[in-house]
Amino acid sequence: MQTVMRVAGALRLQVVVRGAGSGLSGGVVAPPGGVVLSTERLGRILEICPEDEIAVVQAGVVTGDLDRAAGQYGLRYAPDPASADFSTVGGNVATNAGGLRCCKYGVTRESVLGLEVVLADGTLLTVGHRTIKGVTGLDLTGLFVGSEGTLGVVVSATVRLRPLPVDTRTMVVFADSLASVGTLVQAITRSRVQPSAVELLDESSLRSIDDNRGTDLARRGRAMLLLQTDGHGATAEMDELTQVVSAAGGAPHRLEGEEADRMVELRRSGRGSLKDTWRIGEDVAVPRSRLVEMLAAIGEIGARHDVEVGCVAHAGDGNLHVGLSAPMRPGEVAPPPRIHAAADMVVRTALDLGGTITGEHGVGALKRPWLVRELGHRQLELQRAVKQVFDPAGILAPDSFLASDGTRRRSR
Repeated sequence: MQTVMRVAGALRLQVVVRGAGSGLSGGVVAPPGGVVLSTERLGRILEICPEDEIAVVQAGVVTGDLDRAAGQYGLRYAPDPASADFSTVGGNVATNAGGLRCCKYGVTRESVLGLEVVLADGTLLTVGHRTIKGVTGLDLTGLFVGSEGTLGVVVSATVRLRPLPVDTRTMVVFADSLASVGTLVQAITRSRVQPSAVELLDESSLRSIDDNRGTDLARRGRAMLLLQTDGHGATAEMDELTQVVSAAGGAPHRLEGEEADRMVELRRSGRGSLKDTWRIGEDVAVPRSRLVEMLAAIGEIGARHDVEVGCVAHAGDGNLHVGLSAPMRPGEVAPPPRIHAAADMVVRTALDLGGTITGEHGVGALKRPWLVRELGHRQLELQRAVKQVFDPAGILAPDSFLASDGTRRRSR
């Protein structure tokens, strides 16, 4: 990695870092004449220290493999994106990835204690600590997490592990509308119980799972809520959530064993894709108090633009994944303008409700058009100035969210 960056710096070659290539915002697309630097072979778990509850792993380690390795010591790696079985730790660090358990354990940043990073000039920089606490100087570790390859190449990470829960409880609730299930989420939030997962699927998503896996979820309701609690208080917390859901008009159904595991797996990877269909996916987040408004707006946006709308949400932290689709028409070679218009309105609505253009997928190249609206010109200028310090020649991730007109497409 250091040699590649030294050569690239000397020749002014632009470099894009690629992990598993599972990102959804176009962050690993290299410019013409640029270099794609893969971390795939950095696949070793260097250390698991159960006494300190930490692990040191190379960037190419698959997230799920780390979680399973930690499990042998009675520990877990808490961040769990739906792509955990193929995305890598380095990619998760780059985008500050989230997942199903985020509402209790936080996104990747909350589990990263330290990093080894190769800078644009080939220097190997170590930042952070092996200790749980550490406040010496500026938080450069936090700065690199979520930087999407713009400041350096993450080659290894020291991550925090958590005790493997002694108990996990699961519940599903089916509702007759998206608004109803959104109301249930509000009741759960007000209860002050801390679930480990609060996942929402709309009717379109349920039908997609049914078509792909032969299930009958859509027959049971037009929306579904999947809840989990974990730890020593899992049963007591689920008992309380059962009461909360019932009082709010829901019909809770507790799941056990393989049935519970199956439902979680369907949420992660059960949906399929339709042939001859244009599709755009959006990743936005809103304050939890505005979730019901956002859900209602998504349905209106789909109807207004004549596109099919599907919504899967990490409802416990207000993060919505909105799929917009339309059948391909004869002669079309690109998604029709109405899908792009609908996607634009989804993002703008999230911002209007006090939200953000991305909850966990990152900005990449695809979400750059909305960046100024969220951050403002001054903050974006400051972020570009930070990049200038780490990468004065502008060779890293040249078409990223920090790109300026003077740095894009400049490779030989």
